[in-house]
Amino acid sequence: MSDSTPFVLILYYSRSGATADMARQIAAGVESITGVEARLRTVPPVSTTCEAVDPEIPAEGAVYADLEDLRHCSALALGSPTRFGNMAAPLKYFLDTTSSLWMNGALIDKPACAFTSTSSLHGGQESTLLTMLIPLLHHGMVYAGIPYNETALLATQAGGTPYGASHVAGARSDRPVNEHERELCLAQGKRLARLTRALHKMRLEETA
Repeated sequence: MSDSTPFVLILYYSRSGATADMARQIAAGVESITGVEARLRTVPPVSTTCEAVDPEIPAEGAVYADLEDLRHCSALALGSPTRFGNMAAPLKYFLDTTSSLWMNGALIDKPACAFTSTSSLHGGQESTLLTMLIPLLHHGMVYAGIPYNETALLATQAGGTPYGASHVAGARSDRPVNEHERELCLAQGKRLARLTRALHKMRLEETA
């Protein structure tokens, strides 16, 4: 990755693999747009009883995010399974450590989106996406959902919302991301990348 190439940070927590699969599809959408790259990062689980120590690099999948990933990204896609209509604790825990970036305005005017996965069709997808939107607004980010010119948004009988891409994983979390859900993930990645490229160019012109 070139230092001058804007990148979209795709930051997620995934327990059963569905949210990670969505993250990869969003990354594919991002990288289908010329001049923008995707960077996949995850967060470690949190312990309910004591401070847990995980390896610095996970055994598989994306590496763990740090604040520098957020500081230097040109856009952010935030992904989590739902927990009672809210984002999962590990992702919330990480976001709660970003006060220094908020104080410095590091994320102001950068585009952002969110995506989620639930066990059931009415398992809190939209409320989860809305709760994920709140810290992004506090950071001054520019939120981008999915517009209805994406026809899969009208055709889907599972996941998919105007607030962001979503997936219905099933009670056993074994249902794969289907065609419409995948199409919406790709569309969200493409839209975020186009906004990233346009806003990155605008910032360069302002500082020239």
